Amino acid sequence: MRVSLSLSSSLARYLIKNKFLSRKKFPLVLMLEVTHLCNLACEGCGRIREYKETMREMLSVGECVEAVNECPVPVVSITGGEPLMHPEIDKIISNILNKKRHIYLCTNGILLEDAIKKLKPNKYFNINVHIDGLADTHDAIAGKGVFKRATSAIREAKQAGFKVCTNTTIYKNTSKDEIKELFSFLQGLGVDGMLVSPGFSFEHNENEIFLCRKEVQEKFGFIYRISKKYKVLNSPLYLKFLKGERSLKCTPWGNPTRNYLGWKSPCYLITDTHYKTFNEYMKHTDWKKYQEGDDPRCKNCMMHCGFEPTVVLESGKRLSDIIEMTKWSFR
Repeated sequence: MRVSLSLSSSLARYLIKNKFLSRKKFPLVLMLEVTHLCNLACEGCGRIREYKETMREMLSVGECVEAVNECPVPVVSITGGEPLMHPEIDKIISNILNKKRHIYLCTNGILLEDAIKKLKPNKYFNINVHIDGLADTHDAIAGKGVFKRATSAIREAKQAGFKVCTNTTIYKNTSKDEIKELFSFLQGLGVDGMLVSPGFSFEHNENEIFLCRKEVQEKFGFIYRISKKYKVLNSPLYLKFLKGERSLKCTPWGNPTRNYLGWKSPCYLITDTHYKTFNEYMKHTDWKKYQEGDDPRCKNCMMHCGFEPTVVLESGKRLSDIIEMTKWSFR
């Protein structure tokens, strides 16, 4: 299976519960930015620019637990910055796992080999390593030698029994041949799946390397085709949206973000304000404006954080979607 049985079961129970309670708006994944500190300065990263004034501030273990309690989603993505730079990251992970929430720890991999010595494999725990291409491409974006260190850490983590997936951003100059070669290489490392994201410009990271919507559609027709061969974790319905075959509205509340300044509104990518509590964030954000894409900052957005939740919430409405998702899950 592409998605573990435990994660599939947790999501199913969560969706049924919210449908039974007639909740119209509920999140699916909590983006927990424990710190914005990073040991890299990757081309295209917006966080190190947006939060430069509070870069060294961190969420405490207690604040992380409180955020998980406020937003009781089945999945928590621990991110940053580089979350492994948080001195108590092992305690944060342990506390969230005790609540039986599924964790995706997002990391550039540089500190991973040392970190796994303090962590234990768990069916709820996934390590997500960012790899943007083969050695030359990834090092051009992240820094010299980063590809070798990150892939070495993946090998070590897999040998130690951890579940590991990767996340790759597709840029304007990303070639189809390189992505195919990269996926083959990663599959050879034994990774448990590969996420793919379109690279596009938004607040704090405008750059000529990013894609417009038309370019995303051209690139992701190829990704959809090879997803039948490689363990790509993006859903086929989302990939069809990326290649222009499906029309989806954004679900901007699907992946709420909590960081040192509070609950980031309206979404993971753009910022209007930060709210003190999750309830305030849900109540006071103008969801219709962003769901309809009326904000000019939403013009090119096709990111998974807004549209994969839409797929999850709508995939049961068509028989053809149910069949395709079932085949994808078990292929």
